[in-house]
Amino acid sequence: MAGVSLKCGDCGTLLKSVEEAQEHAELTSHSNFSESAEAVLNLVCSTCSKPCRSKTESDLHTKRTGHTEFVDKTMEAAKPISLEVPKVATDSEEAVAAGSTSQSEEMVVPEVDKKLLEELEAMGFPTARATRALHFSGNSSLDAAVNWVVEHESDPDIDQMPMVPVSKNAEAPKPTFTPEEIKLRAQELRERARKKKEEEEKRMEREKEKERIRVGKELLEAKRIEEENERKRLLALRKAEKEEEKRAREKIRQKLEEDKAERRQRLGLPPEEPATVKPSTSVVEEKKSSLSVRPATKAEQMRECLRTLKQNHKDDDAKVKRAFQTLLTYIGNVARNPDEEKFRKIRLNNQAFQDRVGSLGGVEFFEICGFEKVEGDQFLFLSRDKVDMQVLNSAGSELNSAINNPFFGVL
Repeated sequence: MAGVSLKCGDCGTLLKSVEEAQEHAELTSHSNFSESAEAVLNLVCSTCSKPCRSKTESDLHTKRTGHTEFVDKTMEAAKPISLEVPKVATDSEEAVAAGSTSQSEEMVVPEVDKKLLEELEAMGFPTARATRALHFSGNSSLDAAVNWVVEHESDPDIDQMPMVPVSKNAEAPKPTFTPEEIKLRAQELRERARKKKEEEEKRMEREKEKERIRVGKELLEAKRIEEENERKRLLALRKAEKEEEKRAREKIRQKLEEDKAERRQRLGLPPEEPATVKPSTSVVEEKKSSLSVRPATKAEQMRECLRTLKQNHKDDDAKVKRAFQTLLTYIGNVARNPDEEKFRKIRLNNQAFQDRVGSLGGVEFFEICGFEKVEGDQFLFLSRDKVDMQVLNSAGSELNSAINNPFFGVL
């Protein structure tokens, strides 16, 4: 079977033609070539159709463009290699060439670092491309040459051997910067990056501190408002309890005075002198009547409703207390779950409800809280738009006072 490539016995590079082998020999001084059945790799990018002759070249193409799909057309492009030496020019052609050369300056392949050239070829780059990369990157380093190939990969003459006049090939191009300058420049760039990073970190730290202070102020303000509201609620609750206790003591005092007068009457003793008798409640009522009358608040209506309920069933304290606790449970459920309709709708003919609350007159308390009778007076219902948390909180406070205050409802 005829070979499809020429393989350099010195470095193992695969070449597609005799011309490439001759160029390789001129550049590397390698002379040991043989036919090979191994075809030169031909990977074609599925996205942009660029051919790559090695895995390294395809990896560089992927890194530069992001294209990752390649089609292996190595066997399609593989053809039996011709070992015929290119035709030697005739004497007349040589004469013409000599004449033309004499008229224009001779062009030659530029001198490049042979060690770097061998490394590039070992990576899979064609000789012409590697030579061009080293020439135009100043023979500075392997990384510079590879970067030049990546940047100029789409150039149409990327695989053409560069040619320079003999006079310009006398000395190889030198790098733009000396190693010391490169080190200084790299150090300067690192220092700039470090300072920029420090400034960014300081800026972020300041922003975080501002946000922390703002959130702290908002939390303190919210806590202050909550404590103020709680303080007002407790003051109102204490005031109501004191008034209740005061009324209870006055009621007890009046009862004692009446009992005392009754005992004096049974014993046949004369009644006490009016001067020694304390002012009766009629005087208090008269003073109250002289004051302007204001409408009762919701809390006062609730308190009066609970007081009436307790007075109507004063002989059964356990039943009254159970009614108060049941009312507190209903109101608490609505306050904690205002969106749940099942807590805002009560069936009036429910036996448990009637035994605990309905039969004692607790329906009026629900109506003060905003409940309404619906569906033919079969249900008590509190619509969502009529849920007033302030009214519900007042109801809870009044119920707690009625449960815990031993003087509640004595009047």
